[in-house]
Order: sequence, then structure tokens, then C-alpha cells
Amino acid sequence: MECFKIEITSWTASFRYPNLISGFQPTLDVPPISTILGIINAASGVYQKYNNLTLGYYFEYELKGVDLETIYQMEGKSGTTSNNAKSNVIRREFLMNASLNLYVEDERIATFFENPVYPLLLGRMNDLASVKSIKKIKLDKIENALKIKGQVIPFVPYHLAGQIQALPEYFTDTFPRNNIGTKAYSIISYQNADVKTNISAYRDEISKDKYVDIFMHELKF
Repeated sequence: MECFKIEITSWTASFRYPNLISGFQPTLDVPPISTILGIINAASGVYQKYNNLTLGYYFEYELKGVDLETIYQMEGKSGTTSNNAKSNVIRREFLMNASLNLYVEDERIATFFENPVYPLLLGRMNDLASVKSIKKIKLDKIENALKIKGQVIPFVPYHLAGQIQALPEYFTDTFPRNNIGTKAYSIISYQNADVKTNISAYRDEISKDKYVDIFMHELKF
């Protein structure tokens, strides 16, 4: 398969659990698909309507740490907030020296990253990312892939071992935003061992003698 590979790096990254609002804030080991589509939207400068998108990605990081963060809690009622705010300190997990590889067949999407309109973020507003390279490559198809890691895979029908989370695929551009395509995913860390699967994927050499099998998501909204 011929596709475009977009390499993105950042000093820090963090991907919040969808249903955790207060208390300790852990990070997912892999960004959800909705985060990836948000990055593409930021690069393009407009909200994209993905009628038929083939997309794969691989994510890894060097270290995981915990930081203290001051937040401000405001009182609200009937959709409005008051001027009364109180500060609080929470513990937030984050990832250091992160790397994201995107794989897309659509050349138009690849060109968005040549000159991104808005800042690219691997998570929150302070997780600023930059584009390292964009290149056209050819990937070999692999049956019963062994090296599925650094990705999220639909739990049904593949049932891969990993952290299982209900994650949205996308969000509407309305206010308030609404989830689109929420379903269960297996979150497979880049640190996972090789495991034989029934998945057809595409093998890429991430670095010298280091290979990963990329699962291609077929997205239609």
C-alpha cells in the first residue's frame, strides 16, 4: 500500500480519560482517534467532514511522569458561571518526548501538515507538537499481524488484550459538542510484547530494525 507518513513530535503529551473529571488525572498511553482527527483539523484550519477516510497511526513516548497543576473551579447554574472561583491543586500524569506517526492515503491531508494553520497539540494546550517529516512510502501487507502496538484497535471483532476504554471517534462542530462513533477500543501500548492476531495490517520500519504493524481504520461519519 502506498501512503503518506507524517511524523510529529512533542516534548509532552497527555490524553485524558473521557469520564474522569476530578481527582488524579491519568493519561491514556495512546491518543484516541478523535485526537488524531482534531490534529488534522488544526493543520487544515477548518472542521473536516470525513465521509471516507483510511487512517493509521503509531504512538510512543520516552517517559511517564506526574505533575502538580493548579486549577480554578467556578460555580455554575443554568449554563452560566459566576465570578466566584476557588483554586485547587491536582496531580496530572503526562508523557515525555512523544512521537506520533500518521499514515494516510489522501495526499490532500498530507499537504495540510506542510504549513499547519493552527498549532498542533498532542493533548492539551501546553502539549505543543511539531512536524518532523512528511514522506510518501510503501507498506507491505501483513496477515495475522504480530506487531500491533502503540495504537487503539476496535475491541469488536478483534478482542485484543489491553486496556479497554469507550472512546469517541469524532465530535460534532456544534455547541455543545456531541460524541460521534463512541465504541470500545483496546489501547495497546508501544511497550507491549509481540502477539499473534487475526488482523490484516501494514508493516513499517519505525527505526533501524524496529518494526510495527499498522492497523488502518476505515472512518465514515
